[in-house]
Amino acid sequence: MKKQLARSRSNRKLSGVIGGLSRYVGIDATILRVIFIILLIPTGFFPLIIVYALLAFVLPHEEEAIR
Repeated sequence: MKKQLARSRSNRKLSGVIGGLSRYVGIDATILRVIFIILLIPTGFFPLIIVYALLAFVLPHEEEAIR
């Protein structure tokens, strides 16, 4: 079965983007969340928040990705 990037329904804090990304790359979601927060500071918040929001709208949920 091919891996597909999708938002997580079970491992989510806001919209499940980082939870889905963690399952896709095989890294713990907590580590990715910490990296995301650390990267927010040097980037000036705006670019990463825009990327996160875009992924929240573009990525399907787990159930929709399986179909």
